Amino acid sequence: MIAYVTVGADDIARAKRFYSAFLPALDYGLKEGPEGLSYALPEQPGQSAALPDFYVKPTFDGHPASAGNGAMIAFEVRCQKQVRTLHSAALAAGGFDEGQPGFRDSYGPHFYVGYLRDPQGNKIALFSNDPIEPGREG
Repeated sequence: MIAYVTVGADDIARAKRFYSAFLPALDYGLKEGPEGLSYALPEQPGQSAALPDFYVKPTFDGHPASAGNGAMIAFEVRCQKQVRTLHSAALAAGGFDEGQPGFRDSYGPHFYVGYLRDPQGNKIALFSNDPIEPGREG
């Protein structure tokens, strides 16, 4: 099980604007500190912490942050409409379009996804895979 994901950022305020445009809609709460941003899902009474946590931090070695070639972080959302809404909100908050929301031929008939780059260049996917919603034809 993945416990946490960390991305580097040179401009924490810019990263906060981007990630706060969609992570709270996915129930992630934000804690800020001198070490950066910590987004976590709420803990339920009597249960262990919901994972994974998501961290946005300056690099440990002090060198400029960079995006991993081939690396991507995917967040599952509730429905296709939420993919569109959050993709748009993230673009308005300083993200860059890497693929408009829609179906992709490479994936199953209900896999609906929008791709973004955060201000640092990290690739983000917002997807829904709900078999109850309309699927891709063909």
